[in-house]
Amino acid sequence: MTDKTRLDRIFDFILEIDKEKKIVRQTYLTGAARKEDDAEHAWHMAVMALLLSDEANSKVDLLKVVSMLLVHDLIEIYAGDTYCYDAEAVKSQAGRERAAADRLYALLPDDLGTKLRALWEEFEANATPEACFAKTLDNLQPCMLNAATDGKAWAEHRVKLSQILHRNANTAKGSQKLWEYQKERFIRPALEKGRIIADTELK
Repeated sequence: MTDKTRLDRIFDFILEIDKEKKIVRQTYLTGAARKEDDAEHAWHMAVMALLLSDEANSKVDLLKVVSMLLVHDLIEIYAGDTYCYDAEAVKSQAGRERAAADRLYALLPDDLGTKLRALWEEFEANATPEACFAKTLDNLQPCMLNAATDGKAWAEHRVKLSQILHRNANTAKGSQKLWEYQKERFIRPALEKGRIIADTELK
Protein backbone atom coordinates (compact mmCIF):
# COMPACT_ATOMS: atom_id res chain seq x y z
CA MET A 1 0.00 0.00 0.00
CA THR A 2 1.18 3.54 -0.73
CA ASP A 3 1.93 5.99 2.05
CA LYS A 4 -1.16 6.96 3.99
CA THR A 5 -2.88 10.19 3.07
CA ARG A 6 -4.04 12.77 5.59
CA LEU A 7 -7.58 11.40 5.39
CA ASP A 8 -6.31 7.84 5.83
CA ARG A 9 -4.65 8.84 9.11
CA ILE A 10 -7.71 10.73 10.34
CA PHE A 11 -9.97 7.78 9.64
CA ASP A 12 -7.48 5.40 11.28
CA PHE A 13 -7.80 7.55 14.40
CA ILE A 14 -11.59 7.73 14.17
CA LEU A 15 -11.80 3.93 13.96
CA GLU A 16 -9.29 3.50 16.78
CA ILE A 17 -11.29 5.64 19.18
CA ASP A 18 -14.30 3.42 18.60
CA LYS A 19 -12.55 1.28 21.22
CA GLU A 20 -13.56 3.86 23.83
CA LYS A 21 -16.97 2.19 23.81
CA LYS A 22 -15.32 -0.91 25.29
CA ILE A 23 -13.77 0.86 28.29
CA VAL A 24 -16.12 0.15 31.18
CA ARG A 25 -16.21 2.49 34.16
CA GLN A 26 -17.28 1.76 37.74
CA THR A 27 -20.37 3.99 37.58
CA TYR A 28 -23.73 2.35 36.98
CA LEU A 29 -26.24 3.72 34.49
CA THR A 30 -29.62 4.78 35.81
CA GLY A 31 -31.53 1.60 36.53
CA ALA A 32 -28.24 0.02 37.68
CA ALA A 33 -28.48 -2.84 35.15
CA ARG A 34 -24.94 -2.26 33.91
CA LYS A 35 -22.00 0.10 34.17
CA GLU A 36 -21.41 2.94 31.72
CA ASP A 37 -18.56 3.03 29.24
CA ASP A 38 -16.20 5.91 28.55
CA ALA A 39 -17.99 7.01 25.36
CA GLU A 40 -21.33 7.23 27.19
CA HIS A 41 -19.65 9.20 29.97
CA ALA A 42 -18.18 11.70 27.47
CA TRP A 43 -21.47 12.11 25.58
CA HIS A 44 -23.41 12.66 28.80
CA MET A 45 -21.05 15.40 29.98
CA ALA A 46 -21.01 17.12 26.58
CA VAL A 47 -24.79 17.48 26.79
CA MET A 48 -24.49 18.62 30.41
CA ALA A 49 -22.07 21.33 29.29
CA LEU A 50 -24.61 22.60 26.75
CA LEU A 51 -27.23 22.83 29.48
CA LEU A 52 -25.17 24.01 32.44
CA SER A 53 -22.50 26.35 31.08
CA ASP A 54 -24.30 29.38 32.52
CA GLU A 55 -23.55 27.96 35.97
CA ALA A 56 -19.76 28.19 35.50
CA ASN A 57 -17.98 30.58 37.85
CA SER A 58 -16.83 32.63 34.86
CA LYS A 59 -17.72 32.84 31.19
CA VAL A 60 -16.36 29.87 29.25
CA ASP A 61 -15.78 28.98 25.62
CA LEU A 62 -18.45 26.28 25.33
CA LEU A 63 -16.94 24.65 22.24
CA LYS A 64 -13.64 24.23 24.06
CA VAL A 65 -15.38 22.76 27.12
CA VAL A 66 -17.32 20.27 24.98
CA SER A 67 -14.18 19.43 23.01
CA MET A 68 -12.23 18.70 26.19
CA LEU A 69 -15.02 16.51 27.53
CA LEU A 70 -15.18 14.52 24.29
CA VAL A 71 -11.44 13.81 24.16
CA HIS A 72 -10.36 13.75 27.82
CA ASP A 73 -10.73 9.97 28.29
CA LEU A 74 -9.65 8.77 24.85
CA ILE A 75 -6.25 7.84 26.28
CA GLU A 76 -8.01 5.20 28.38
CA ILE A 77 -8.23 3.10 25.20
CA TYR A 78 -4.61 2.17 26.01
CA ALA A 79 -4.24 3.20 29.66
CA GLY A 80 -7.50 1.69 30.89
CA ASP A 81 -9.96 3.32 33.27
CA THR A 82 -8.46 4.14 36.65
CA TYR A 83 -11.09 4.06 39.38
CA CYS A 84 -10.62 7.28 41.29
CA TYR A 85 -10.93 5.55 44.69
CA ASP A 86 -8.35 2.86 43.91
CA ALA A 87 -5.30 4.36 45.63
CA GLU A 88 -2.87 1.79 44.24
CA ALA A 89 -3.96 2.24 40.62
CA VAL A 90 -3.89 6.04 40.95
CA LYS A 91 -0.13 5.88 41.72
CA SER A 92 0.68 4.75 38.16
CA GLN A 93 -2.12 6.65 36.42
CA ALA A 94 -0.19 9.71 35.21
CA GLY A 95 2.61 7.67 33.64
CA ARG A 96 0.24 5.21 31.96
CA GLU A 97 -1.90 7.99 30.56
CA ARG A 98 1.02 10.03 29.23
CA ALA A 99 2.37 6.98 27.41
CA ALA A 100 -1.10 6.34 26.03
CA ALA A 101 -1.35 9.94 24.80
CA ASP A 102 2.01 9.58 23.04
CA ARG A 103 0.73 6.50 21.22
CA LEU A 104 -2.79 7.69 20.45
CA TYR A 105 -2.16 11.19 19.14
CA ALA A 106 0.71 9.98 16.95
CA LEU A 107 -1.93 8.31 14.78
CA LEU A 108 -3.15 11.71 13.59
CA PRO A 109 -1.48 14.20 11.25
CA ASP A 110 0.85 16.34 13.36
CA ASP A 111 -1.36 19.44 13.49
CA LEU A 112 -4.45 17.53 14.59
CA GLY A 113 -2.52 15.36 17.02
CA THR A 114 -1.06 18.48 18.61
CA LYS A 115 -4.50 20.11 18.79
CA LEU A 116 -6.24 17.19 20.50
CA ARG A 117 -3.34 16.50 22.84
CA ALA A 118 -3.34 20.16 23.88
CA LEU A 119 -7.02 19.85 24.83
CA TRP A 120 -6.25 16.77 26.94
CA GLU A 121 -3.28 18.48 28.61
CA GLU A 122 -5.33 21.63 29.32
CA PHE A 123 -8.03 19.48 30.92
CA GLU A 124 -5.46 17.68 33.06
CA ALA A 125 -3.80 20.94 34.17
CA ASN A 126 -7.14 22.27 35.43
CA ALA A 127 -5.99 25.89 35.22
CA THR A 128 -8.19 27.63 32.61
CA PRO A 129 -11.88 28.47 33.17
CA GLU A 130 -12.81 25.90 30.51
CA ALA A 131 -10.72 23.13 32.09
CA CYS A 132 -12.04 23.92 35.55
CA PHE A 133 -15.64 23.76 34.35
CA ALA A 134 -14.99 20.54 32.40
CA LYS A 135 -13.47 19.02 35.55
CA THR A 136 -16.53 20.11 37.53
CA LEU A 137 -18.75 18.16 35.14
CA ASP A 138 -16.37 15.19 35.18
CA ASN A 139 -16.81 15.01 38.96
CA LEU A 140 -20.51 15.84 38.97
CA GLN A 141 -21.70 13.30 36.39
CA PRO A 142 -20.62 10.09 38.17
CA CYS A 143 -21.77 11.52 41.50
CA MET A 144 -25.20 12.18 39.99
CA LEU A 145 -25.39 8.61 38.63
CA ASN A 146 -24.27 7.18 41.96
CA ALA A 147 -27.09 9.07 43.65
CA ALA A 148 -29.58 7.94 40.97
CA THR A 149 -28.65 4.28 41.61
CA ASP A 150 -29.02 4.55 45.40
CA GLY A 151 -25.26 4.73 45.86
CA LYS A 152 -24.72 1.24 44.43
CA ALA A 153 -21.09 1.71 43.33
CA TRP A 154 -20.23 3.71 46.45
CA ALA A 155 -21.60 0.91 48.65
CA GLU A 156 -19.89 -1.85 46.62
CA HIS A 157 -16.51 -0.16 46.96
CA ARG A 158 -17.13 0.99 50.54
CA VAL A 159 -16.30 4.56 49.58
CA LYS A 160 -15.67 7.00 52.42
CA LEU A 161 -16.86 10.59 52.54
CA SER A 162 -13.25 11.74 52.93
CA GLN A 163 -12.43 10.09 49.59
CA ILE A 164 -15.33 11.84 47.85
CA LEU A 165 -14.35 15.20 49.31
CA HIS A 166 -10.73 14.67 48.26
CA ARG A 167 -11.86 13.76 44.75
CA ASN A 168 -14.00 16.89 44.62
CA ALA A 169 -11.49 19.25 46.20
CA ASN A 170 -11.45 21.41 43.04
CA THR A 171 -15.02 20.91 41.83
CA ALA A 172 -16.04 24.36 43.04
CA LYS A 173 -13.24 25.92 40.95
CA GLY A 174 -15.41 25.45 37.89
CA SER A 175 -18.80 26.11 39.48
CA GLN A 176 -19.47 26.86 43.12
CA LYS A 177 -23.20 26.59 42.44
CA LEU A 178 -22.94 23.10 40.91
CA TRP A 179 -20.69 21.91 43.74
CA GLU A 180 -23.25 23.04 46.32
CA TYR A 181 -26.01 21.32 44.33
CA GLN A 182 -23.96 18.11 44.05
CA LYS A 183 -23.18 18.15 47.75
CA GLU A 184 -26.75 18.73 48.94
CA ARG A 185 -28.71 16.75 46.31
CA PHE A 186 -26.41 13.81 45.66
CA ILE A 187 -23.83 13.35 48.40
CA ARG A 188 -25.68 14.27 51.61
CA PRO A 189 -28.74 12.02 50.97
CA ALA A 190 -26.46 9.03 50.20
CA LEU A 191 -24.45 9.76 53.32
CA GLU A 192 -27.60 9.90 55.46
CA LYS A 193 -28.74 6.54 54.02
CA GLY A 194 -25.40 4.93 54.78
CA ARG A 195 -24.37 4.40 51.17
CA ILE A 196 -21.21 6.41 51.89
CA ILE A 197 -19.06 5.70 54.95
CA ALA A 198 -19.21 8.74 57.23
CA ASP A 199 -15.58 9.13 58.34
CA THR A 200 -15.63 12.94 58.36
CA GLU A 201 -18.11 15.79 58.38
CA LEU A 202 -19.88 17.16 55.30
CA LYS A 203 -19.97 20.93 55.73
